[in-house]
Amino acid sequence: MVALVRGVHGLHGAVRVEVLTDHPETRFAAGQVLHREGDDRPLTIASGEAIVDGPGWRLRFREVTTRDAADTLRGADLESVSRPDADLGRGEYYWHEVIGVAVRGVDGAELGTVRDVYRVGETEVFTVDGGPVGSFDLPAVRAFIRIFAPRRGEIVVDAESLDLRAPRSRAPDPARPKAPRRRTRSKGTAAMGSATPGPAAETEPAAPNPDPDPAATEP
Repeated sequence: MVALVRGVHGLHGAVRVEVLTDHPETRFAAGQVLHREGDDRPLTIASGEAIVDGPGWRLRFREVTTRDAADTLRGADLESVSRPDADLGRGEYYWHEVIGVAVRGVDGAELGTVRDVYRVGETEVFTVDGGPVGSFDLPAVRAFIRIFAPRRGEIVVDAESLDLRAPRSRAPDPARPKAPRRRTRSKGTAAMGSATPGPAAETEPAAPNPDPDPAATEP
């Protein structure tokens, strides 16, 4: 995915897109062919330029010549033909190559699977879930990622730097002593008896339940 159509511009079929590629000058050059996600019909770029007074680019396609036609593209994800060896630099990957890759800690513990990718500023962020620590966001920066090799299905992270901990269990602790059950006085009438009440039985106070140790990972 290289662009998301955010709106239309003018009367002659131009659209305004959010840029989802690191190489817009190449991807949006005249003559390049894009496709709507899930649609094989070509969208051949007639012209493309960065919007001076706002974010994104303005694109015109040879096949789209009216505002009404452009409006049908609103909200569409635009893709290009993937040629990893030709289009990407060393260490770069398409988002669809990252989605579905397993994420492990440096100690080998499984932490989940990449479910989605989004961008914050210039940084990609991976949404990871399905592991013992629950869902978390993984910024694609060296401070957190030790090995990044999506094509061989490997992403290794420093879980300690990400402050990942397994959620606390809500199951009762069988080792915790139960608090004594308080006896309630009867509201009925009592007959006078001859026995004298003995001293109240003493009970040992319940010990506080210590917080369970957080899941630890070896650095």
